[in-house]
Amino acid sequence: MDSKLVQNKQMAMKRSDLFEKCLKFTKAKEAMAAGLYPYFRVIESAQDPVVYMNGRRMIMVGSNNYLGLTNDPRVKEAAKRAIDKYGTGCAGSRFLNGTLDIHVELEEKLARFMRKEAALIFSTGFQVNLGVISALVGKDDLVIIDKMDHASIIDGCRLSFGETRKFKHNDMNDLERILKTAEARGILIVVDGVFSMEGDIINLPEVVKLARQYGARVMVDDAHGIGVLGATGRGTCEHFGLEKEVDLIMGTYSKSLASIGGFVAGDADIIHYIKHFARSLIFSASPPPASVAAVSAAIDIIEQEPERLERLWKNTRRMLKEFKEMGFEVGPSQTPIIPVIVGENETAFKFAMMLQEEGVFANVAVSPAVPNGRALIRTSYMATHTDEHLDIVCDAFRKVGKALGII
Repeated sequence: MDSKLVQNKQMAMKRSDLFEKCLKFTKAKEAMAAGLYPYFRVIESAQDPVVYMNGRRMIMVGSNNYLGLTNDPRVKEAAKRAIDKYGTGCAGSRFLNGTLDIHVELEEKLARFMRKEAALIFSTGFQVNLGVISALVGKDDLVIIDKMDHASIIDGCRLSFGETRKFKHNDMNDLERILKTAEARGILIVVDGVFSMEGDIINLPEVVKLARQYGARVMVDDAHGIGVLGATGRGTCEHFGLEKEVDLIMGTYSKSLASIGGFVAGDADIIHYIKHFARSLIFSASPPPASVAAVSAAIDIIEQEPERLERLWKNTRRMLKEFKEMGFEVGPSQTPIIPVIVGENETAFKFAMMLQEEGVFANVAVSPAVPNGRALIRTSYMATHTDEHLDIVCDAFRKVGKALGII
């Protein structure tokens, strides 16, 4: 046999199989076999306060549909009209053939809504953070992020050519420590407005103060703040009265805005630059017409019906009070995202499945997404939950919490 062929065969035998890690991953299958797997559950209805699984009625407290607009007849009708006029897709990117008049109109509406000069829409919220951060942060720049920022922010930092540094969660002293040691270069601070697991709010006034003191720019990912915080639902920046001081505001449609996609809003020159350098915009297919029209209709409803925001906060205040009175630990939550801390990962899996048996759908967060020993049931509320819905939720949590010895 040819010596080179023998050598290649020996090398191939030594080389590990790329798929070996897949075969060794058994945790999920073990949880499935034990009836404790809480992911990829199949829902057979719209994201309303009541959903159906396997034909069974469930109270949904695991959705980000904060204002209850994803199944609103006016939003659905707007989407249908857009399909009738434009079809189901754009067959190209925004950069080339995929910009429709409704894309431009939505960008103008979002800019007005966010009280900024300009806005730019992307096909997903994840792509916004990937595109904006990697476009702005170059090899000589520094991006500073909160340790608990969303995964899309972390991945956007990885795609940039700059240095990334993390500060302790919502710790302004640690943020200043990093800023003090930063050399003279461009600095972007990126923070979540509302943190998606524990529902707490960034100390934005101090972030802005430090940014101005040290010559940094500020970007707020307000995916869970828009439609929730602020006197008119415009988010974390409105909540603190800092809309003019924050340089860039990012938002998604998949929470309060009833669709899928995302946007960034800011000064016109900055948005113009991002428009020409964000790879996730330039090399991705354009947002479909139905999605764009749905978001536009949702914004109109938010502005016309402020009572939705009032109902959302009425439900939020009630559930925070109920959980505390039952004896649950709810962490630092200040928003409709209310975590119930249960301890170990296996306890969280059991808790979620037992809730499901009681007719309640809630989400699970376990390590490494949360610290060890701090596994939680993530609940979130809608303006459209009724008192009767919440009564069922409270009864289920009380029963399961006592059964597992948590309360």
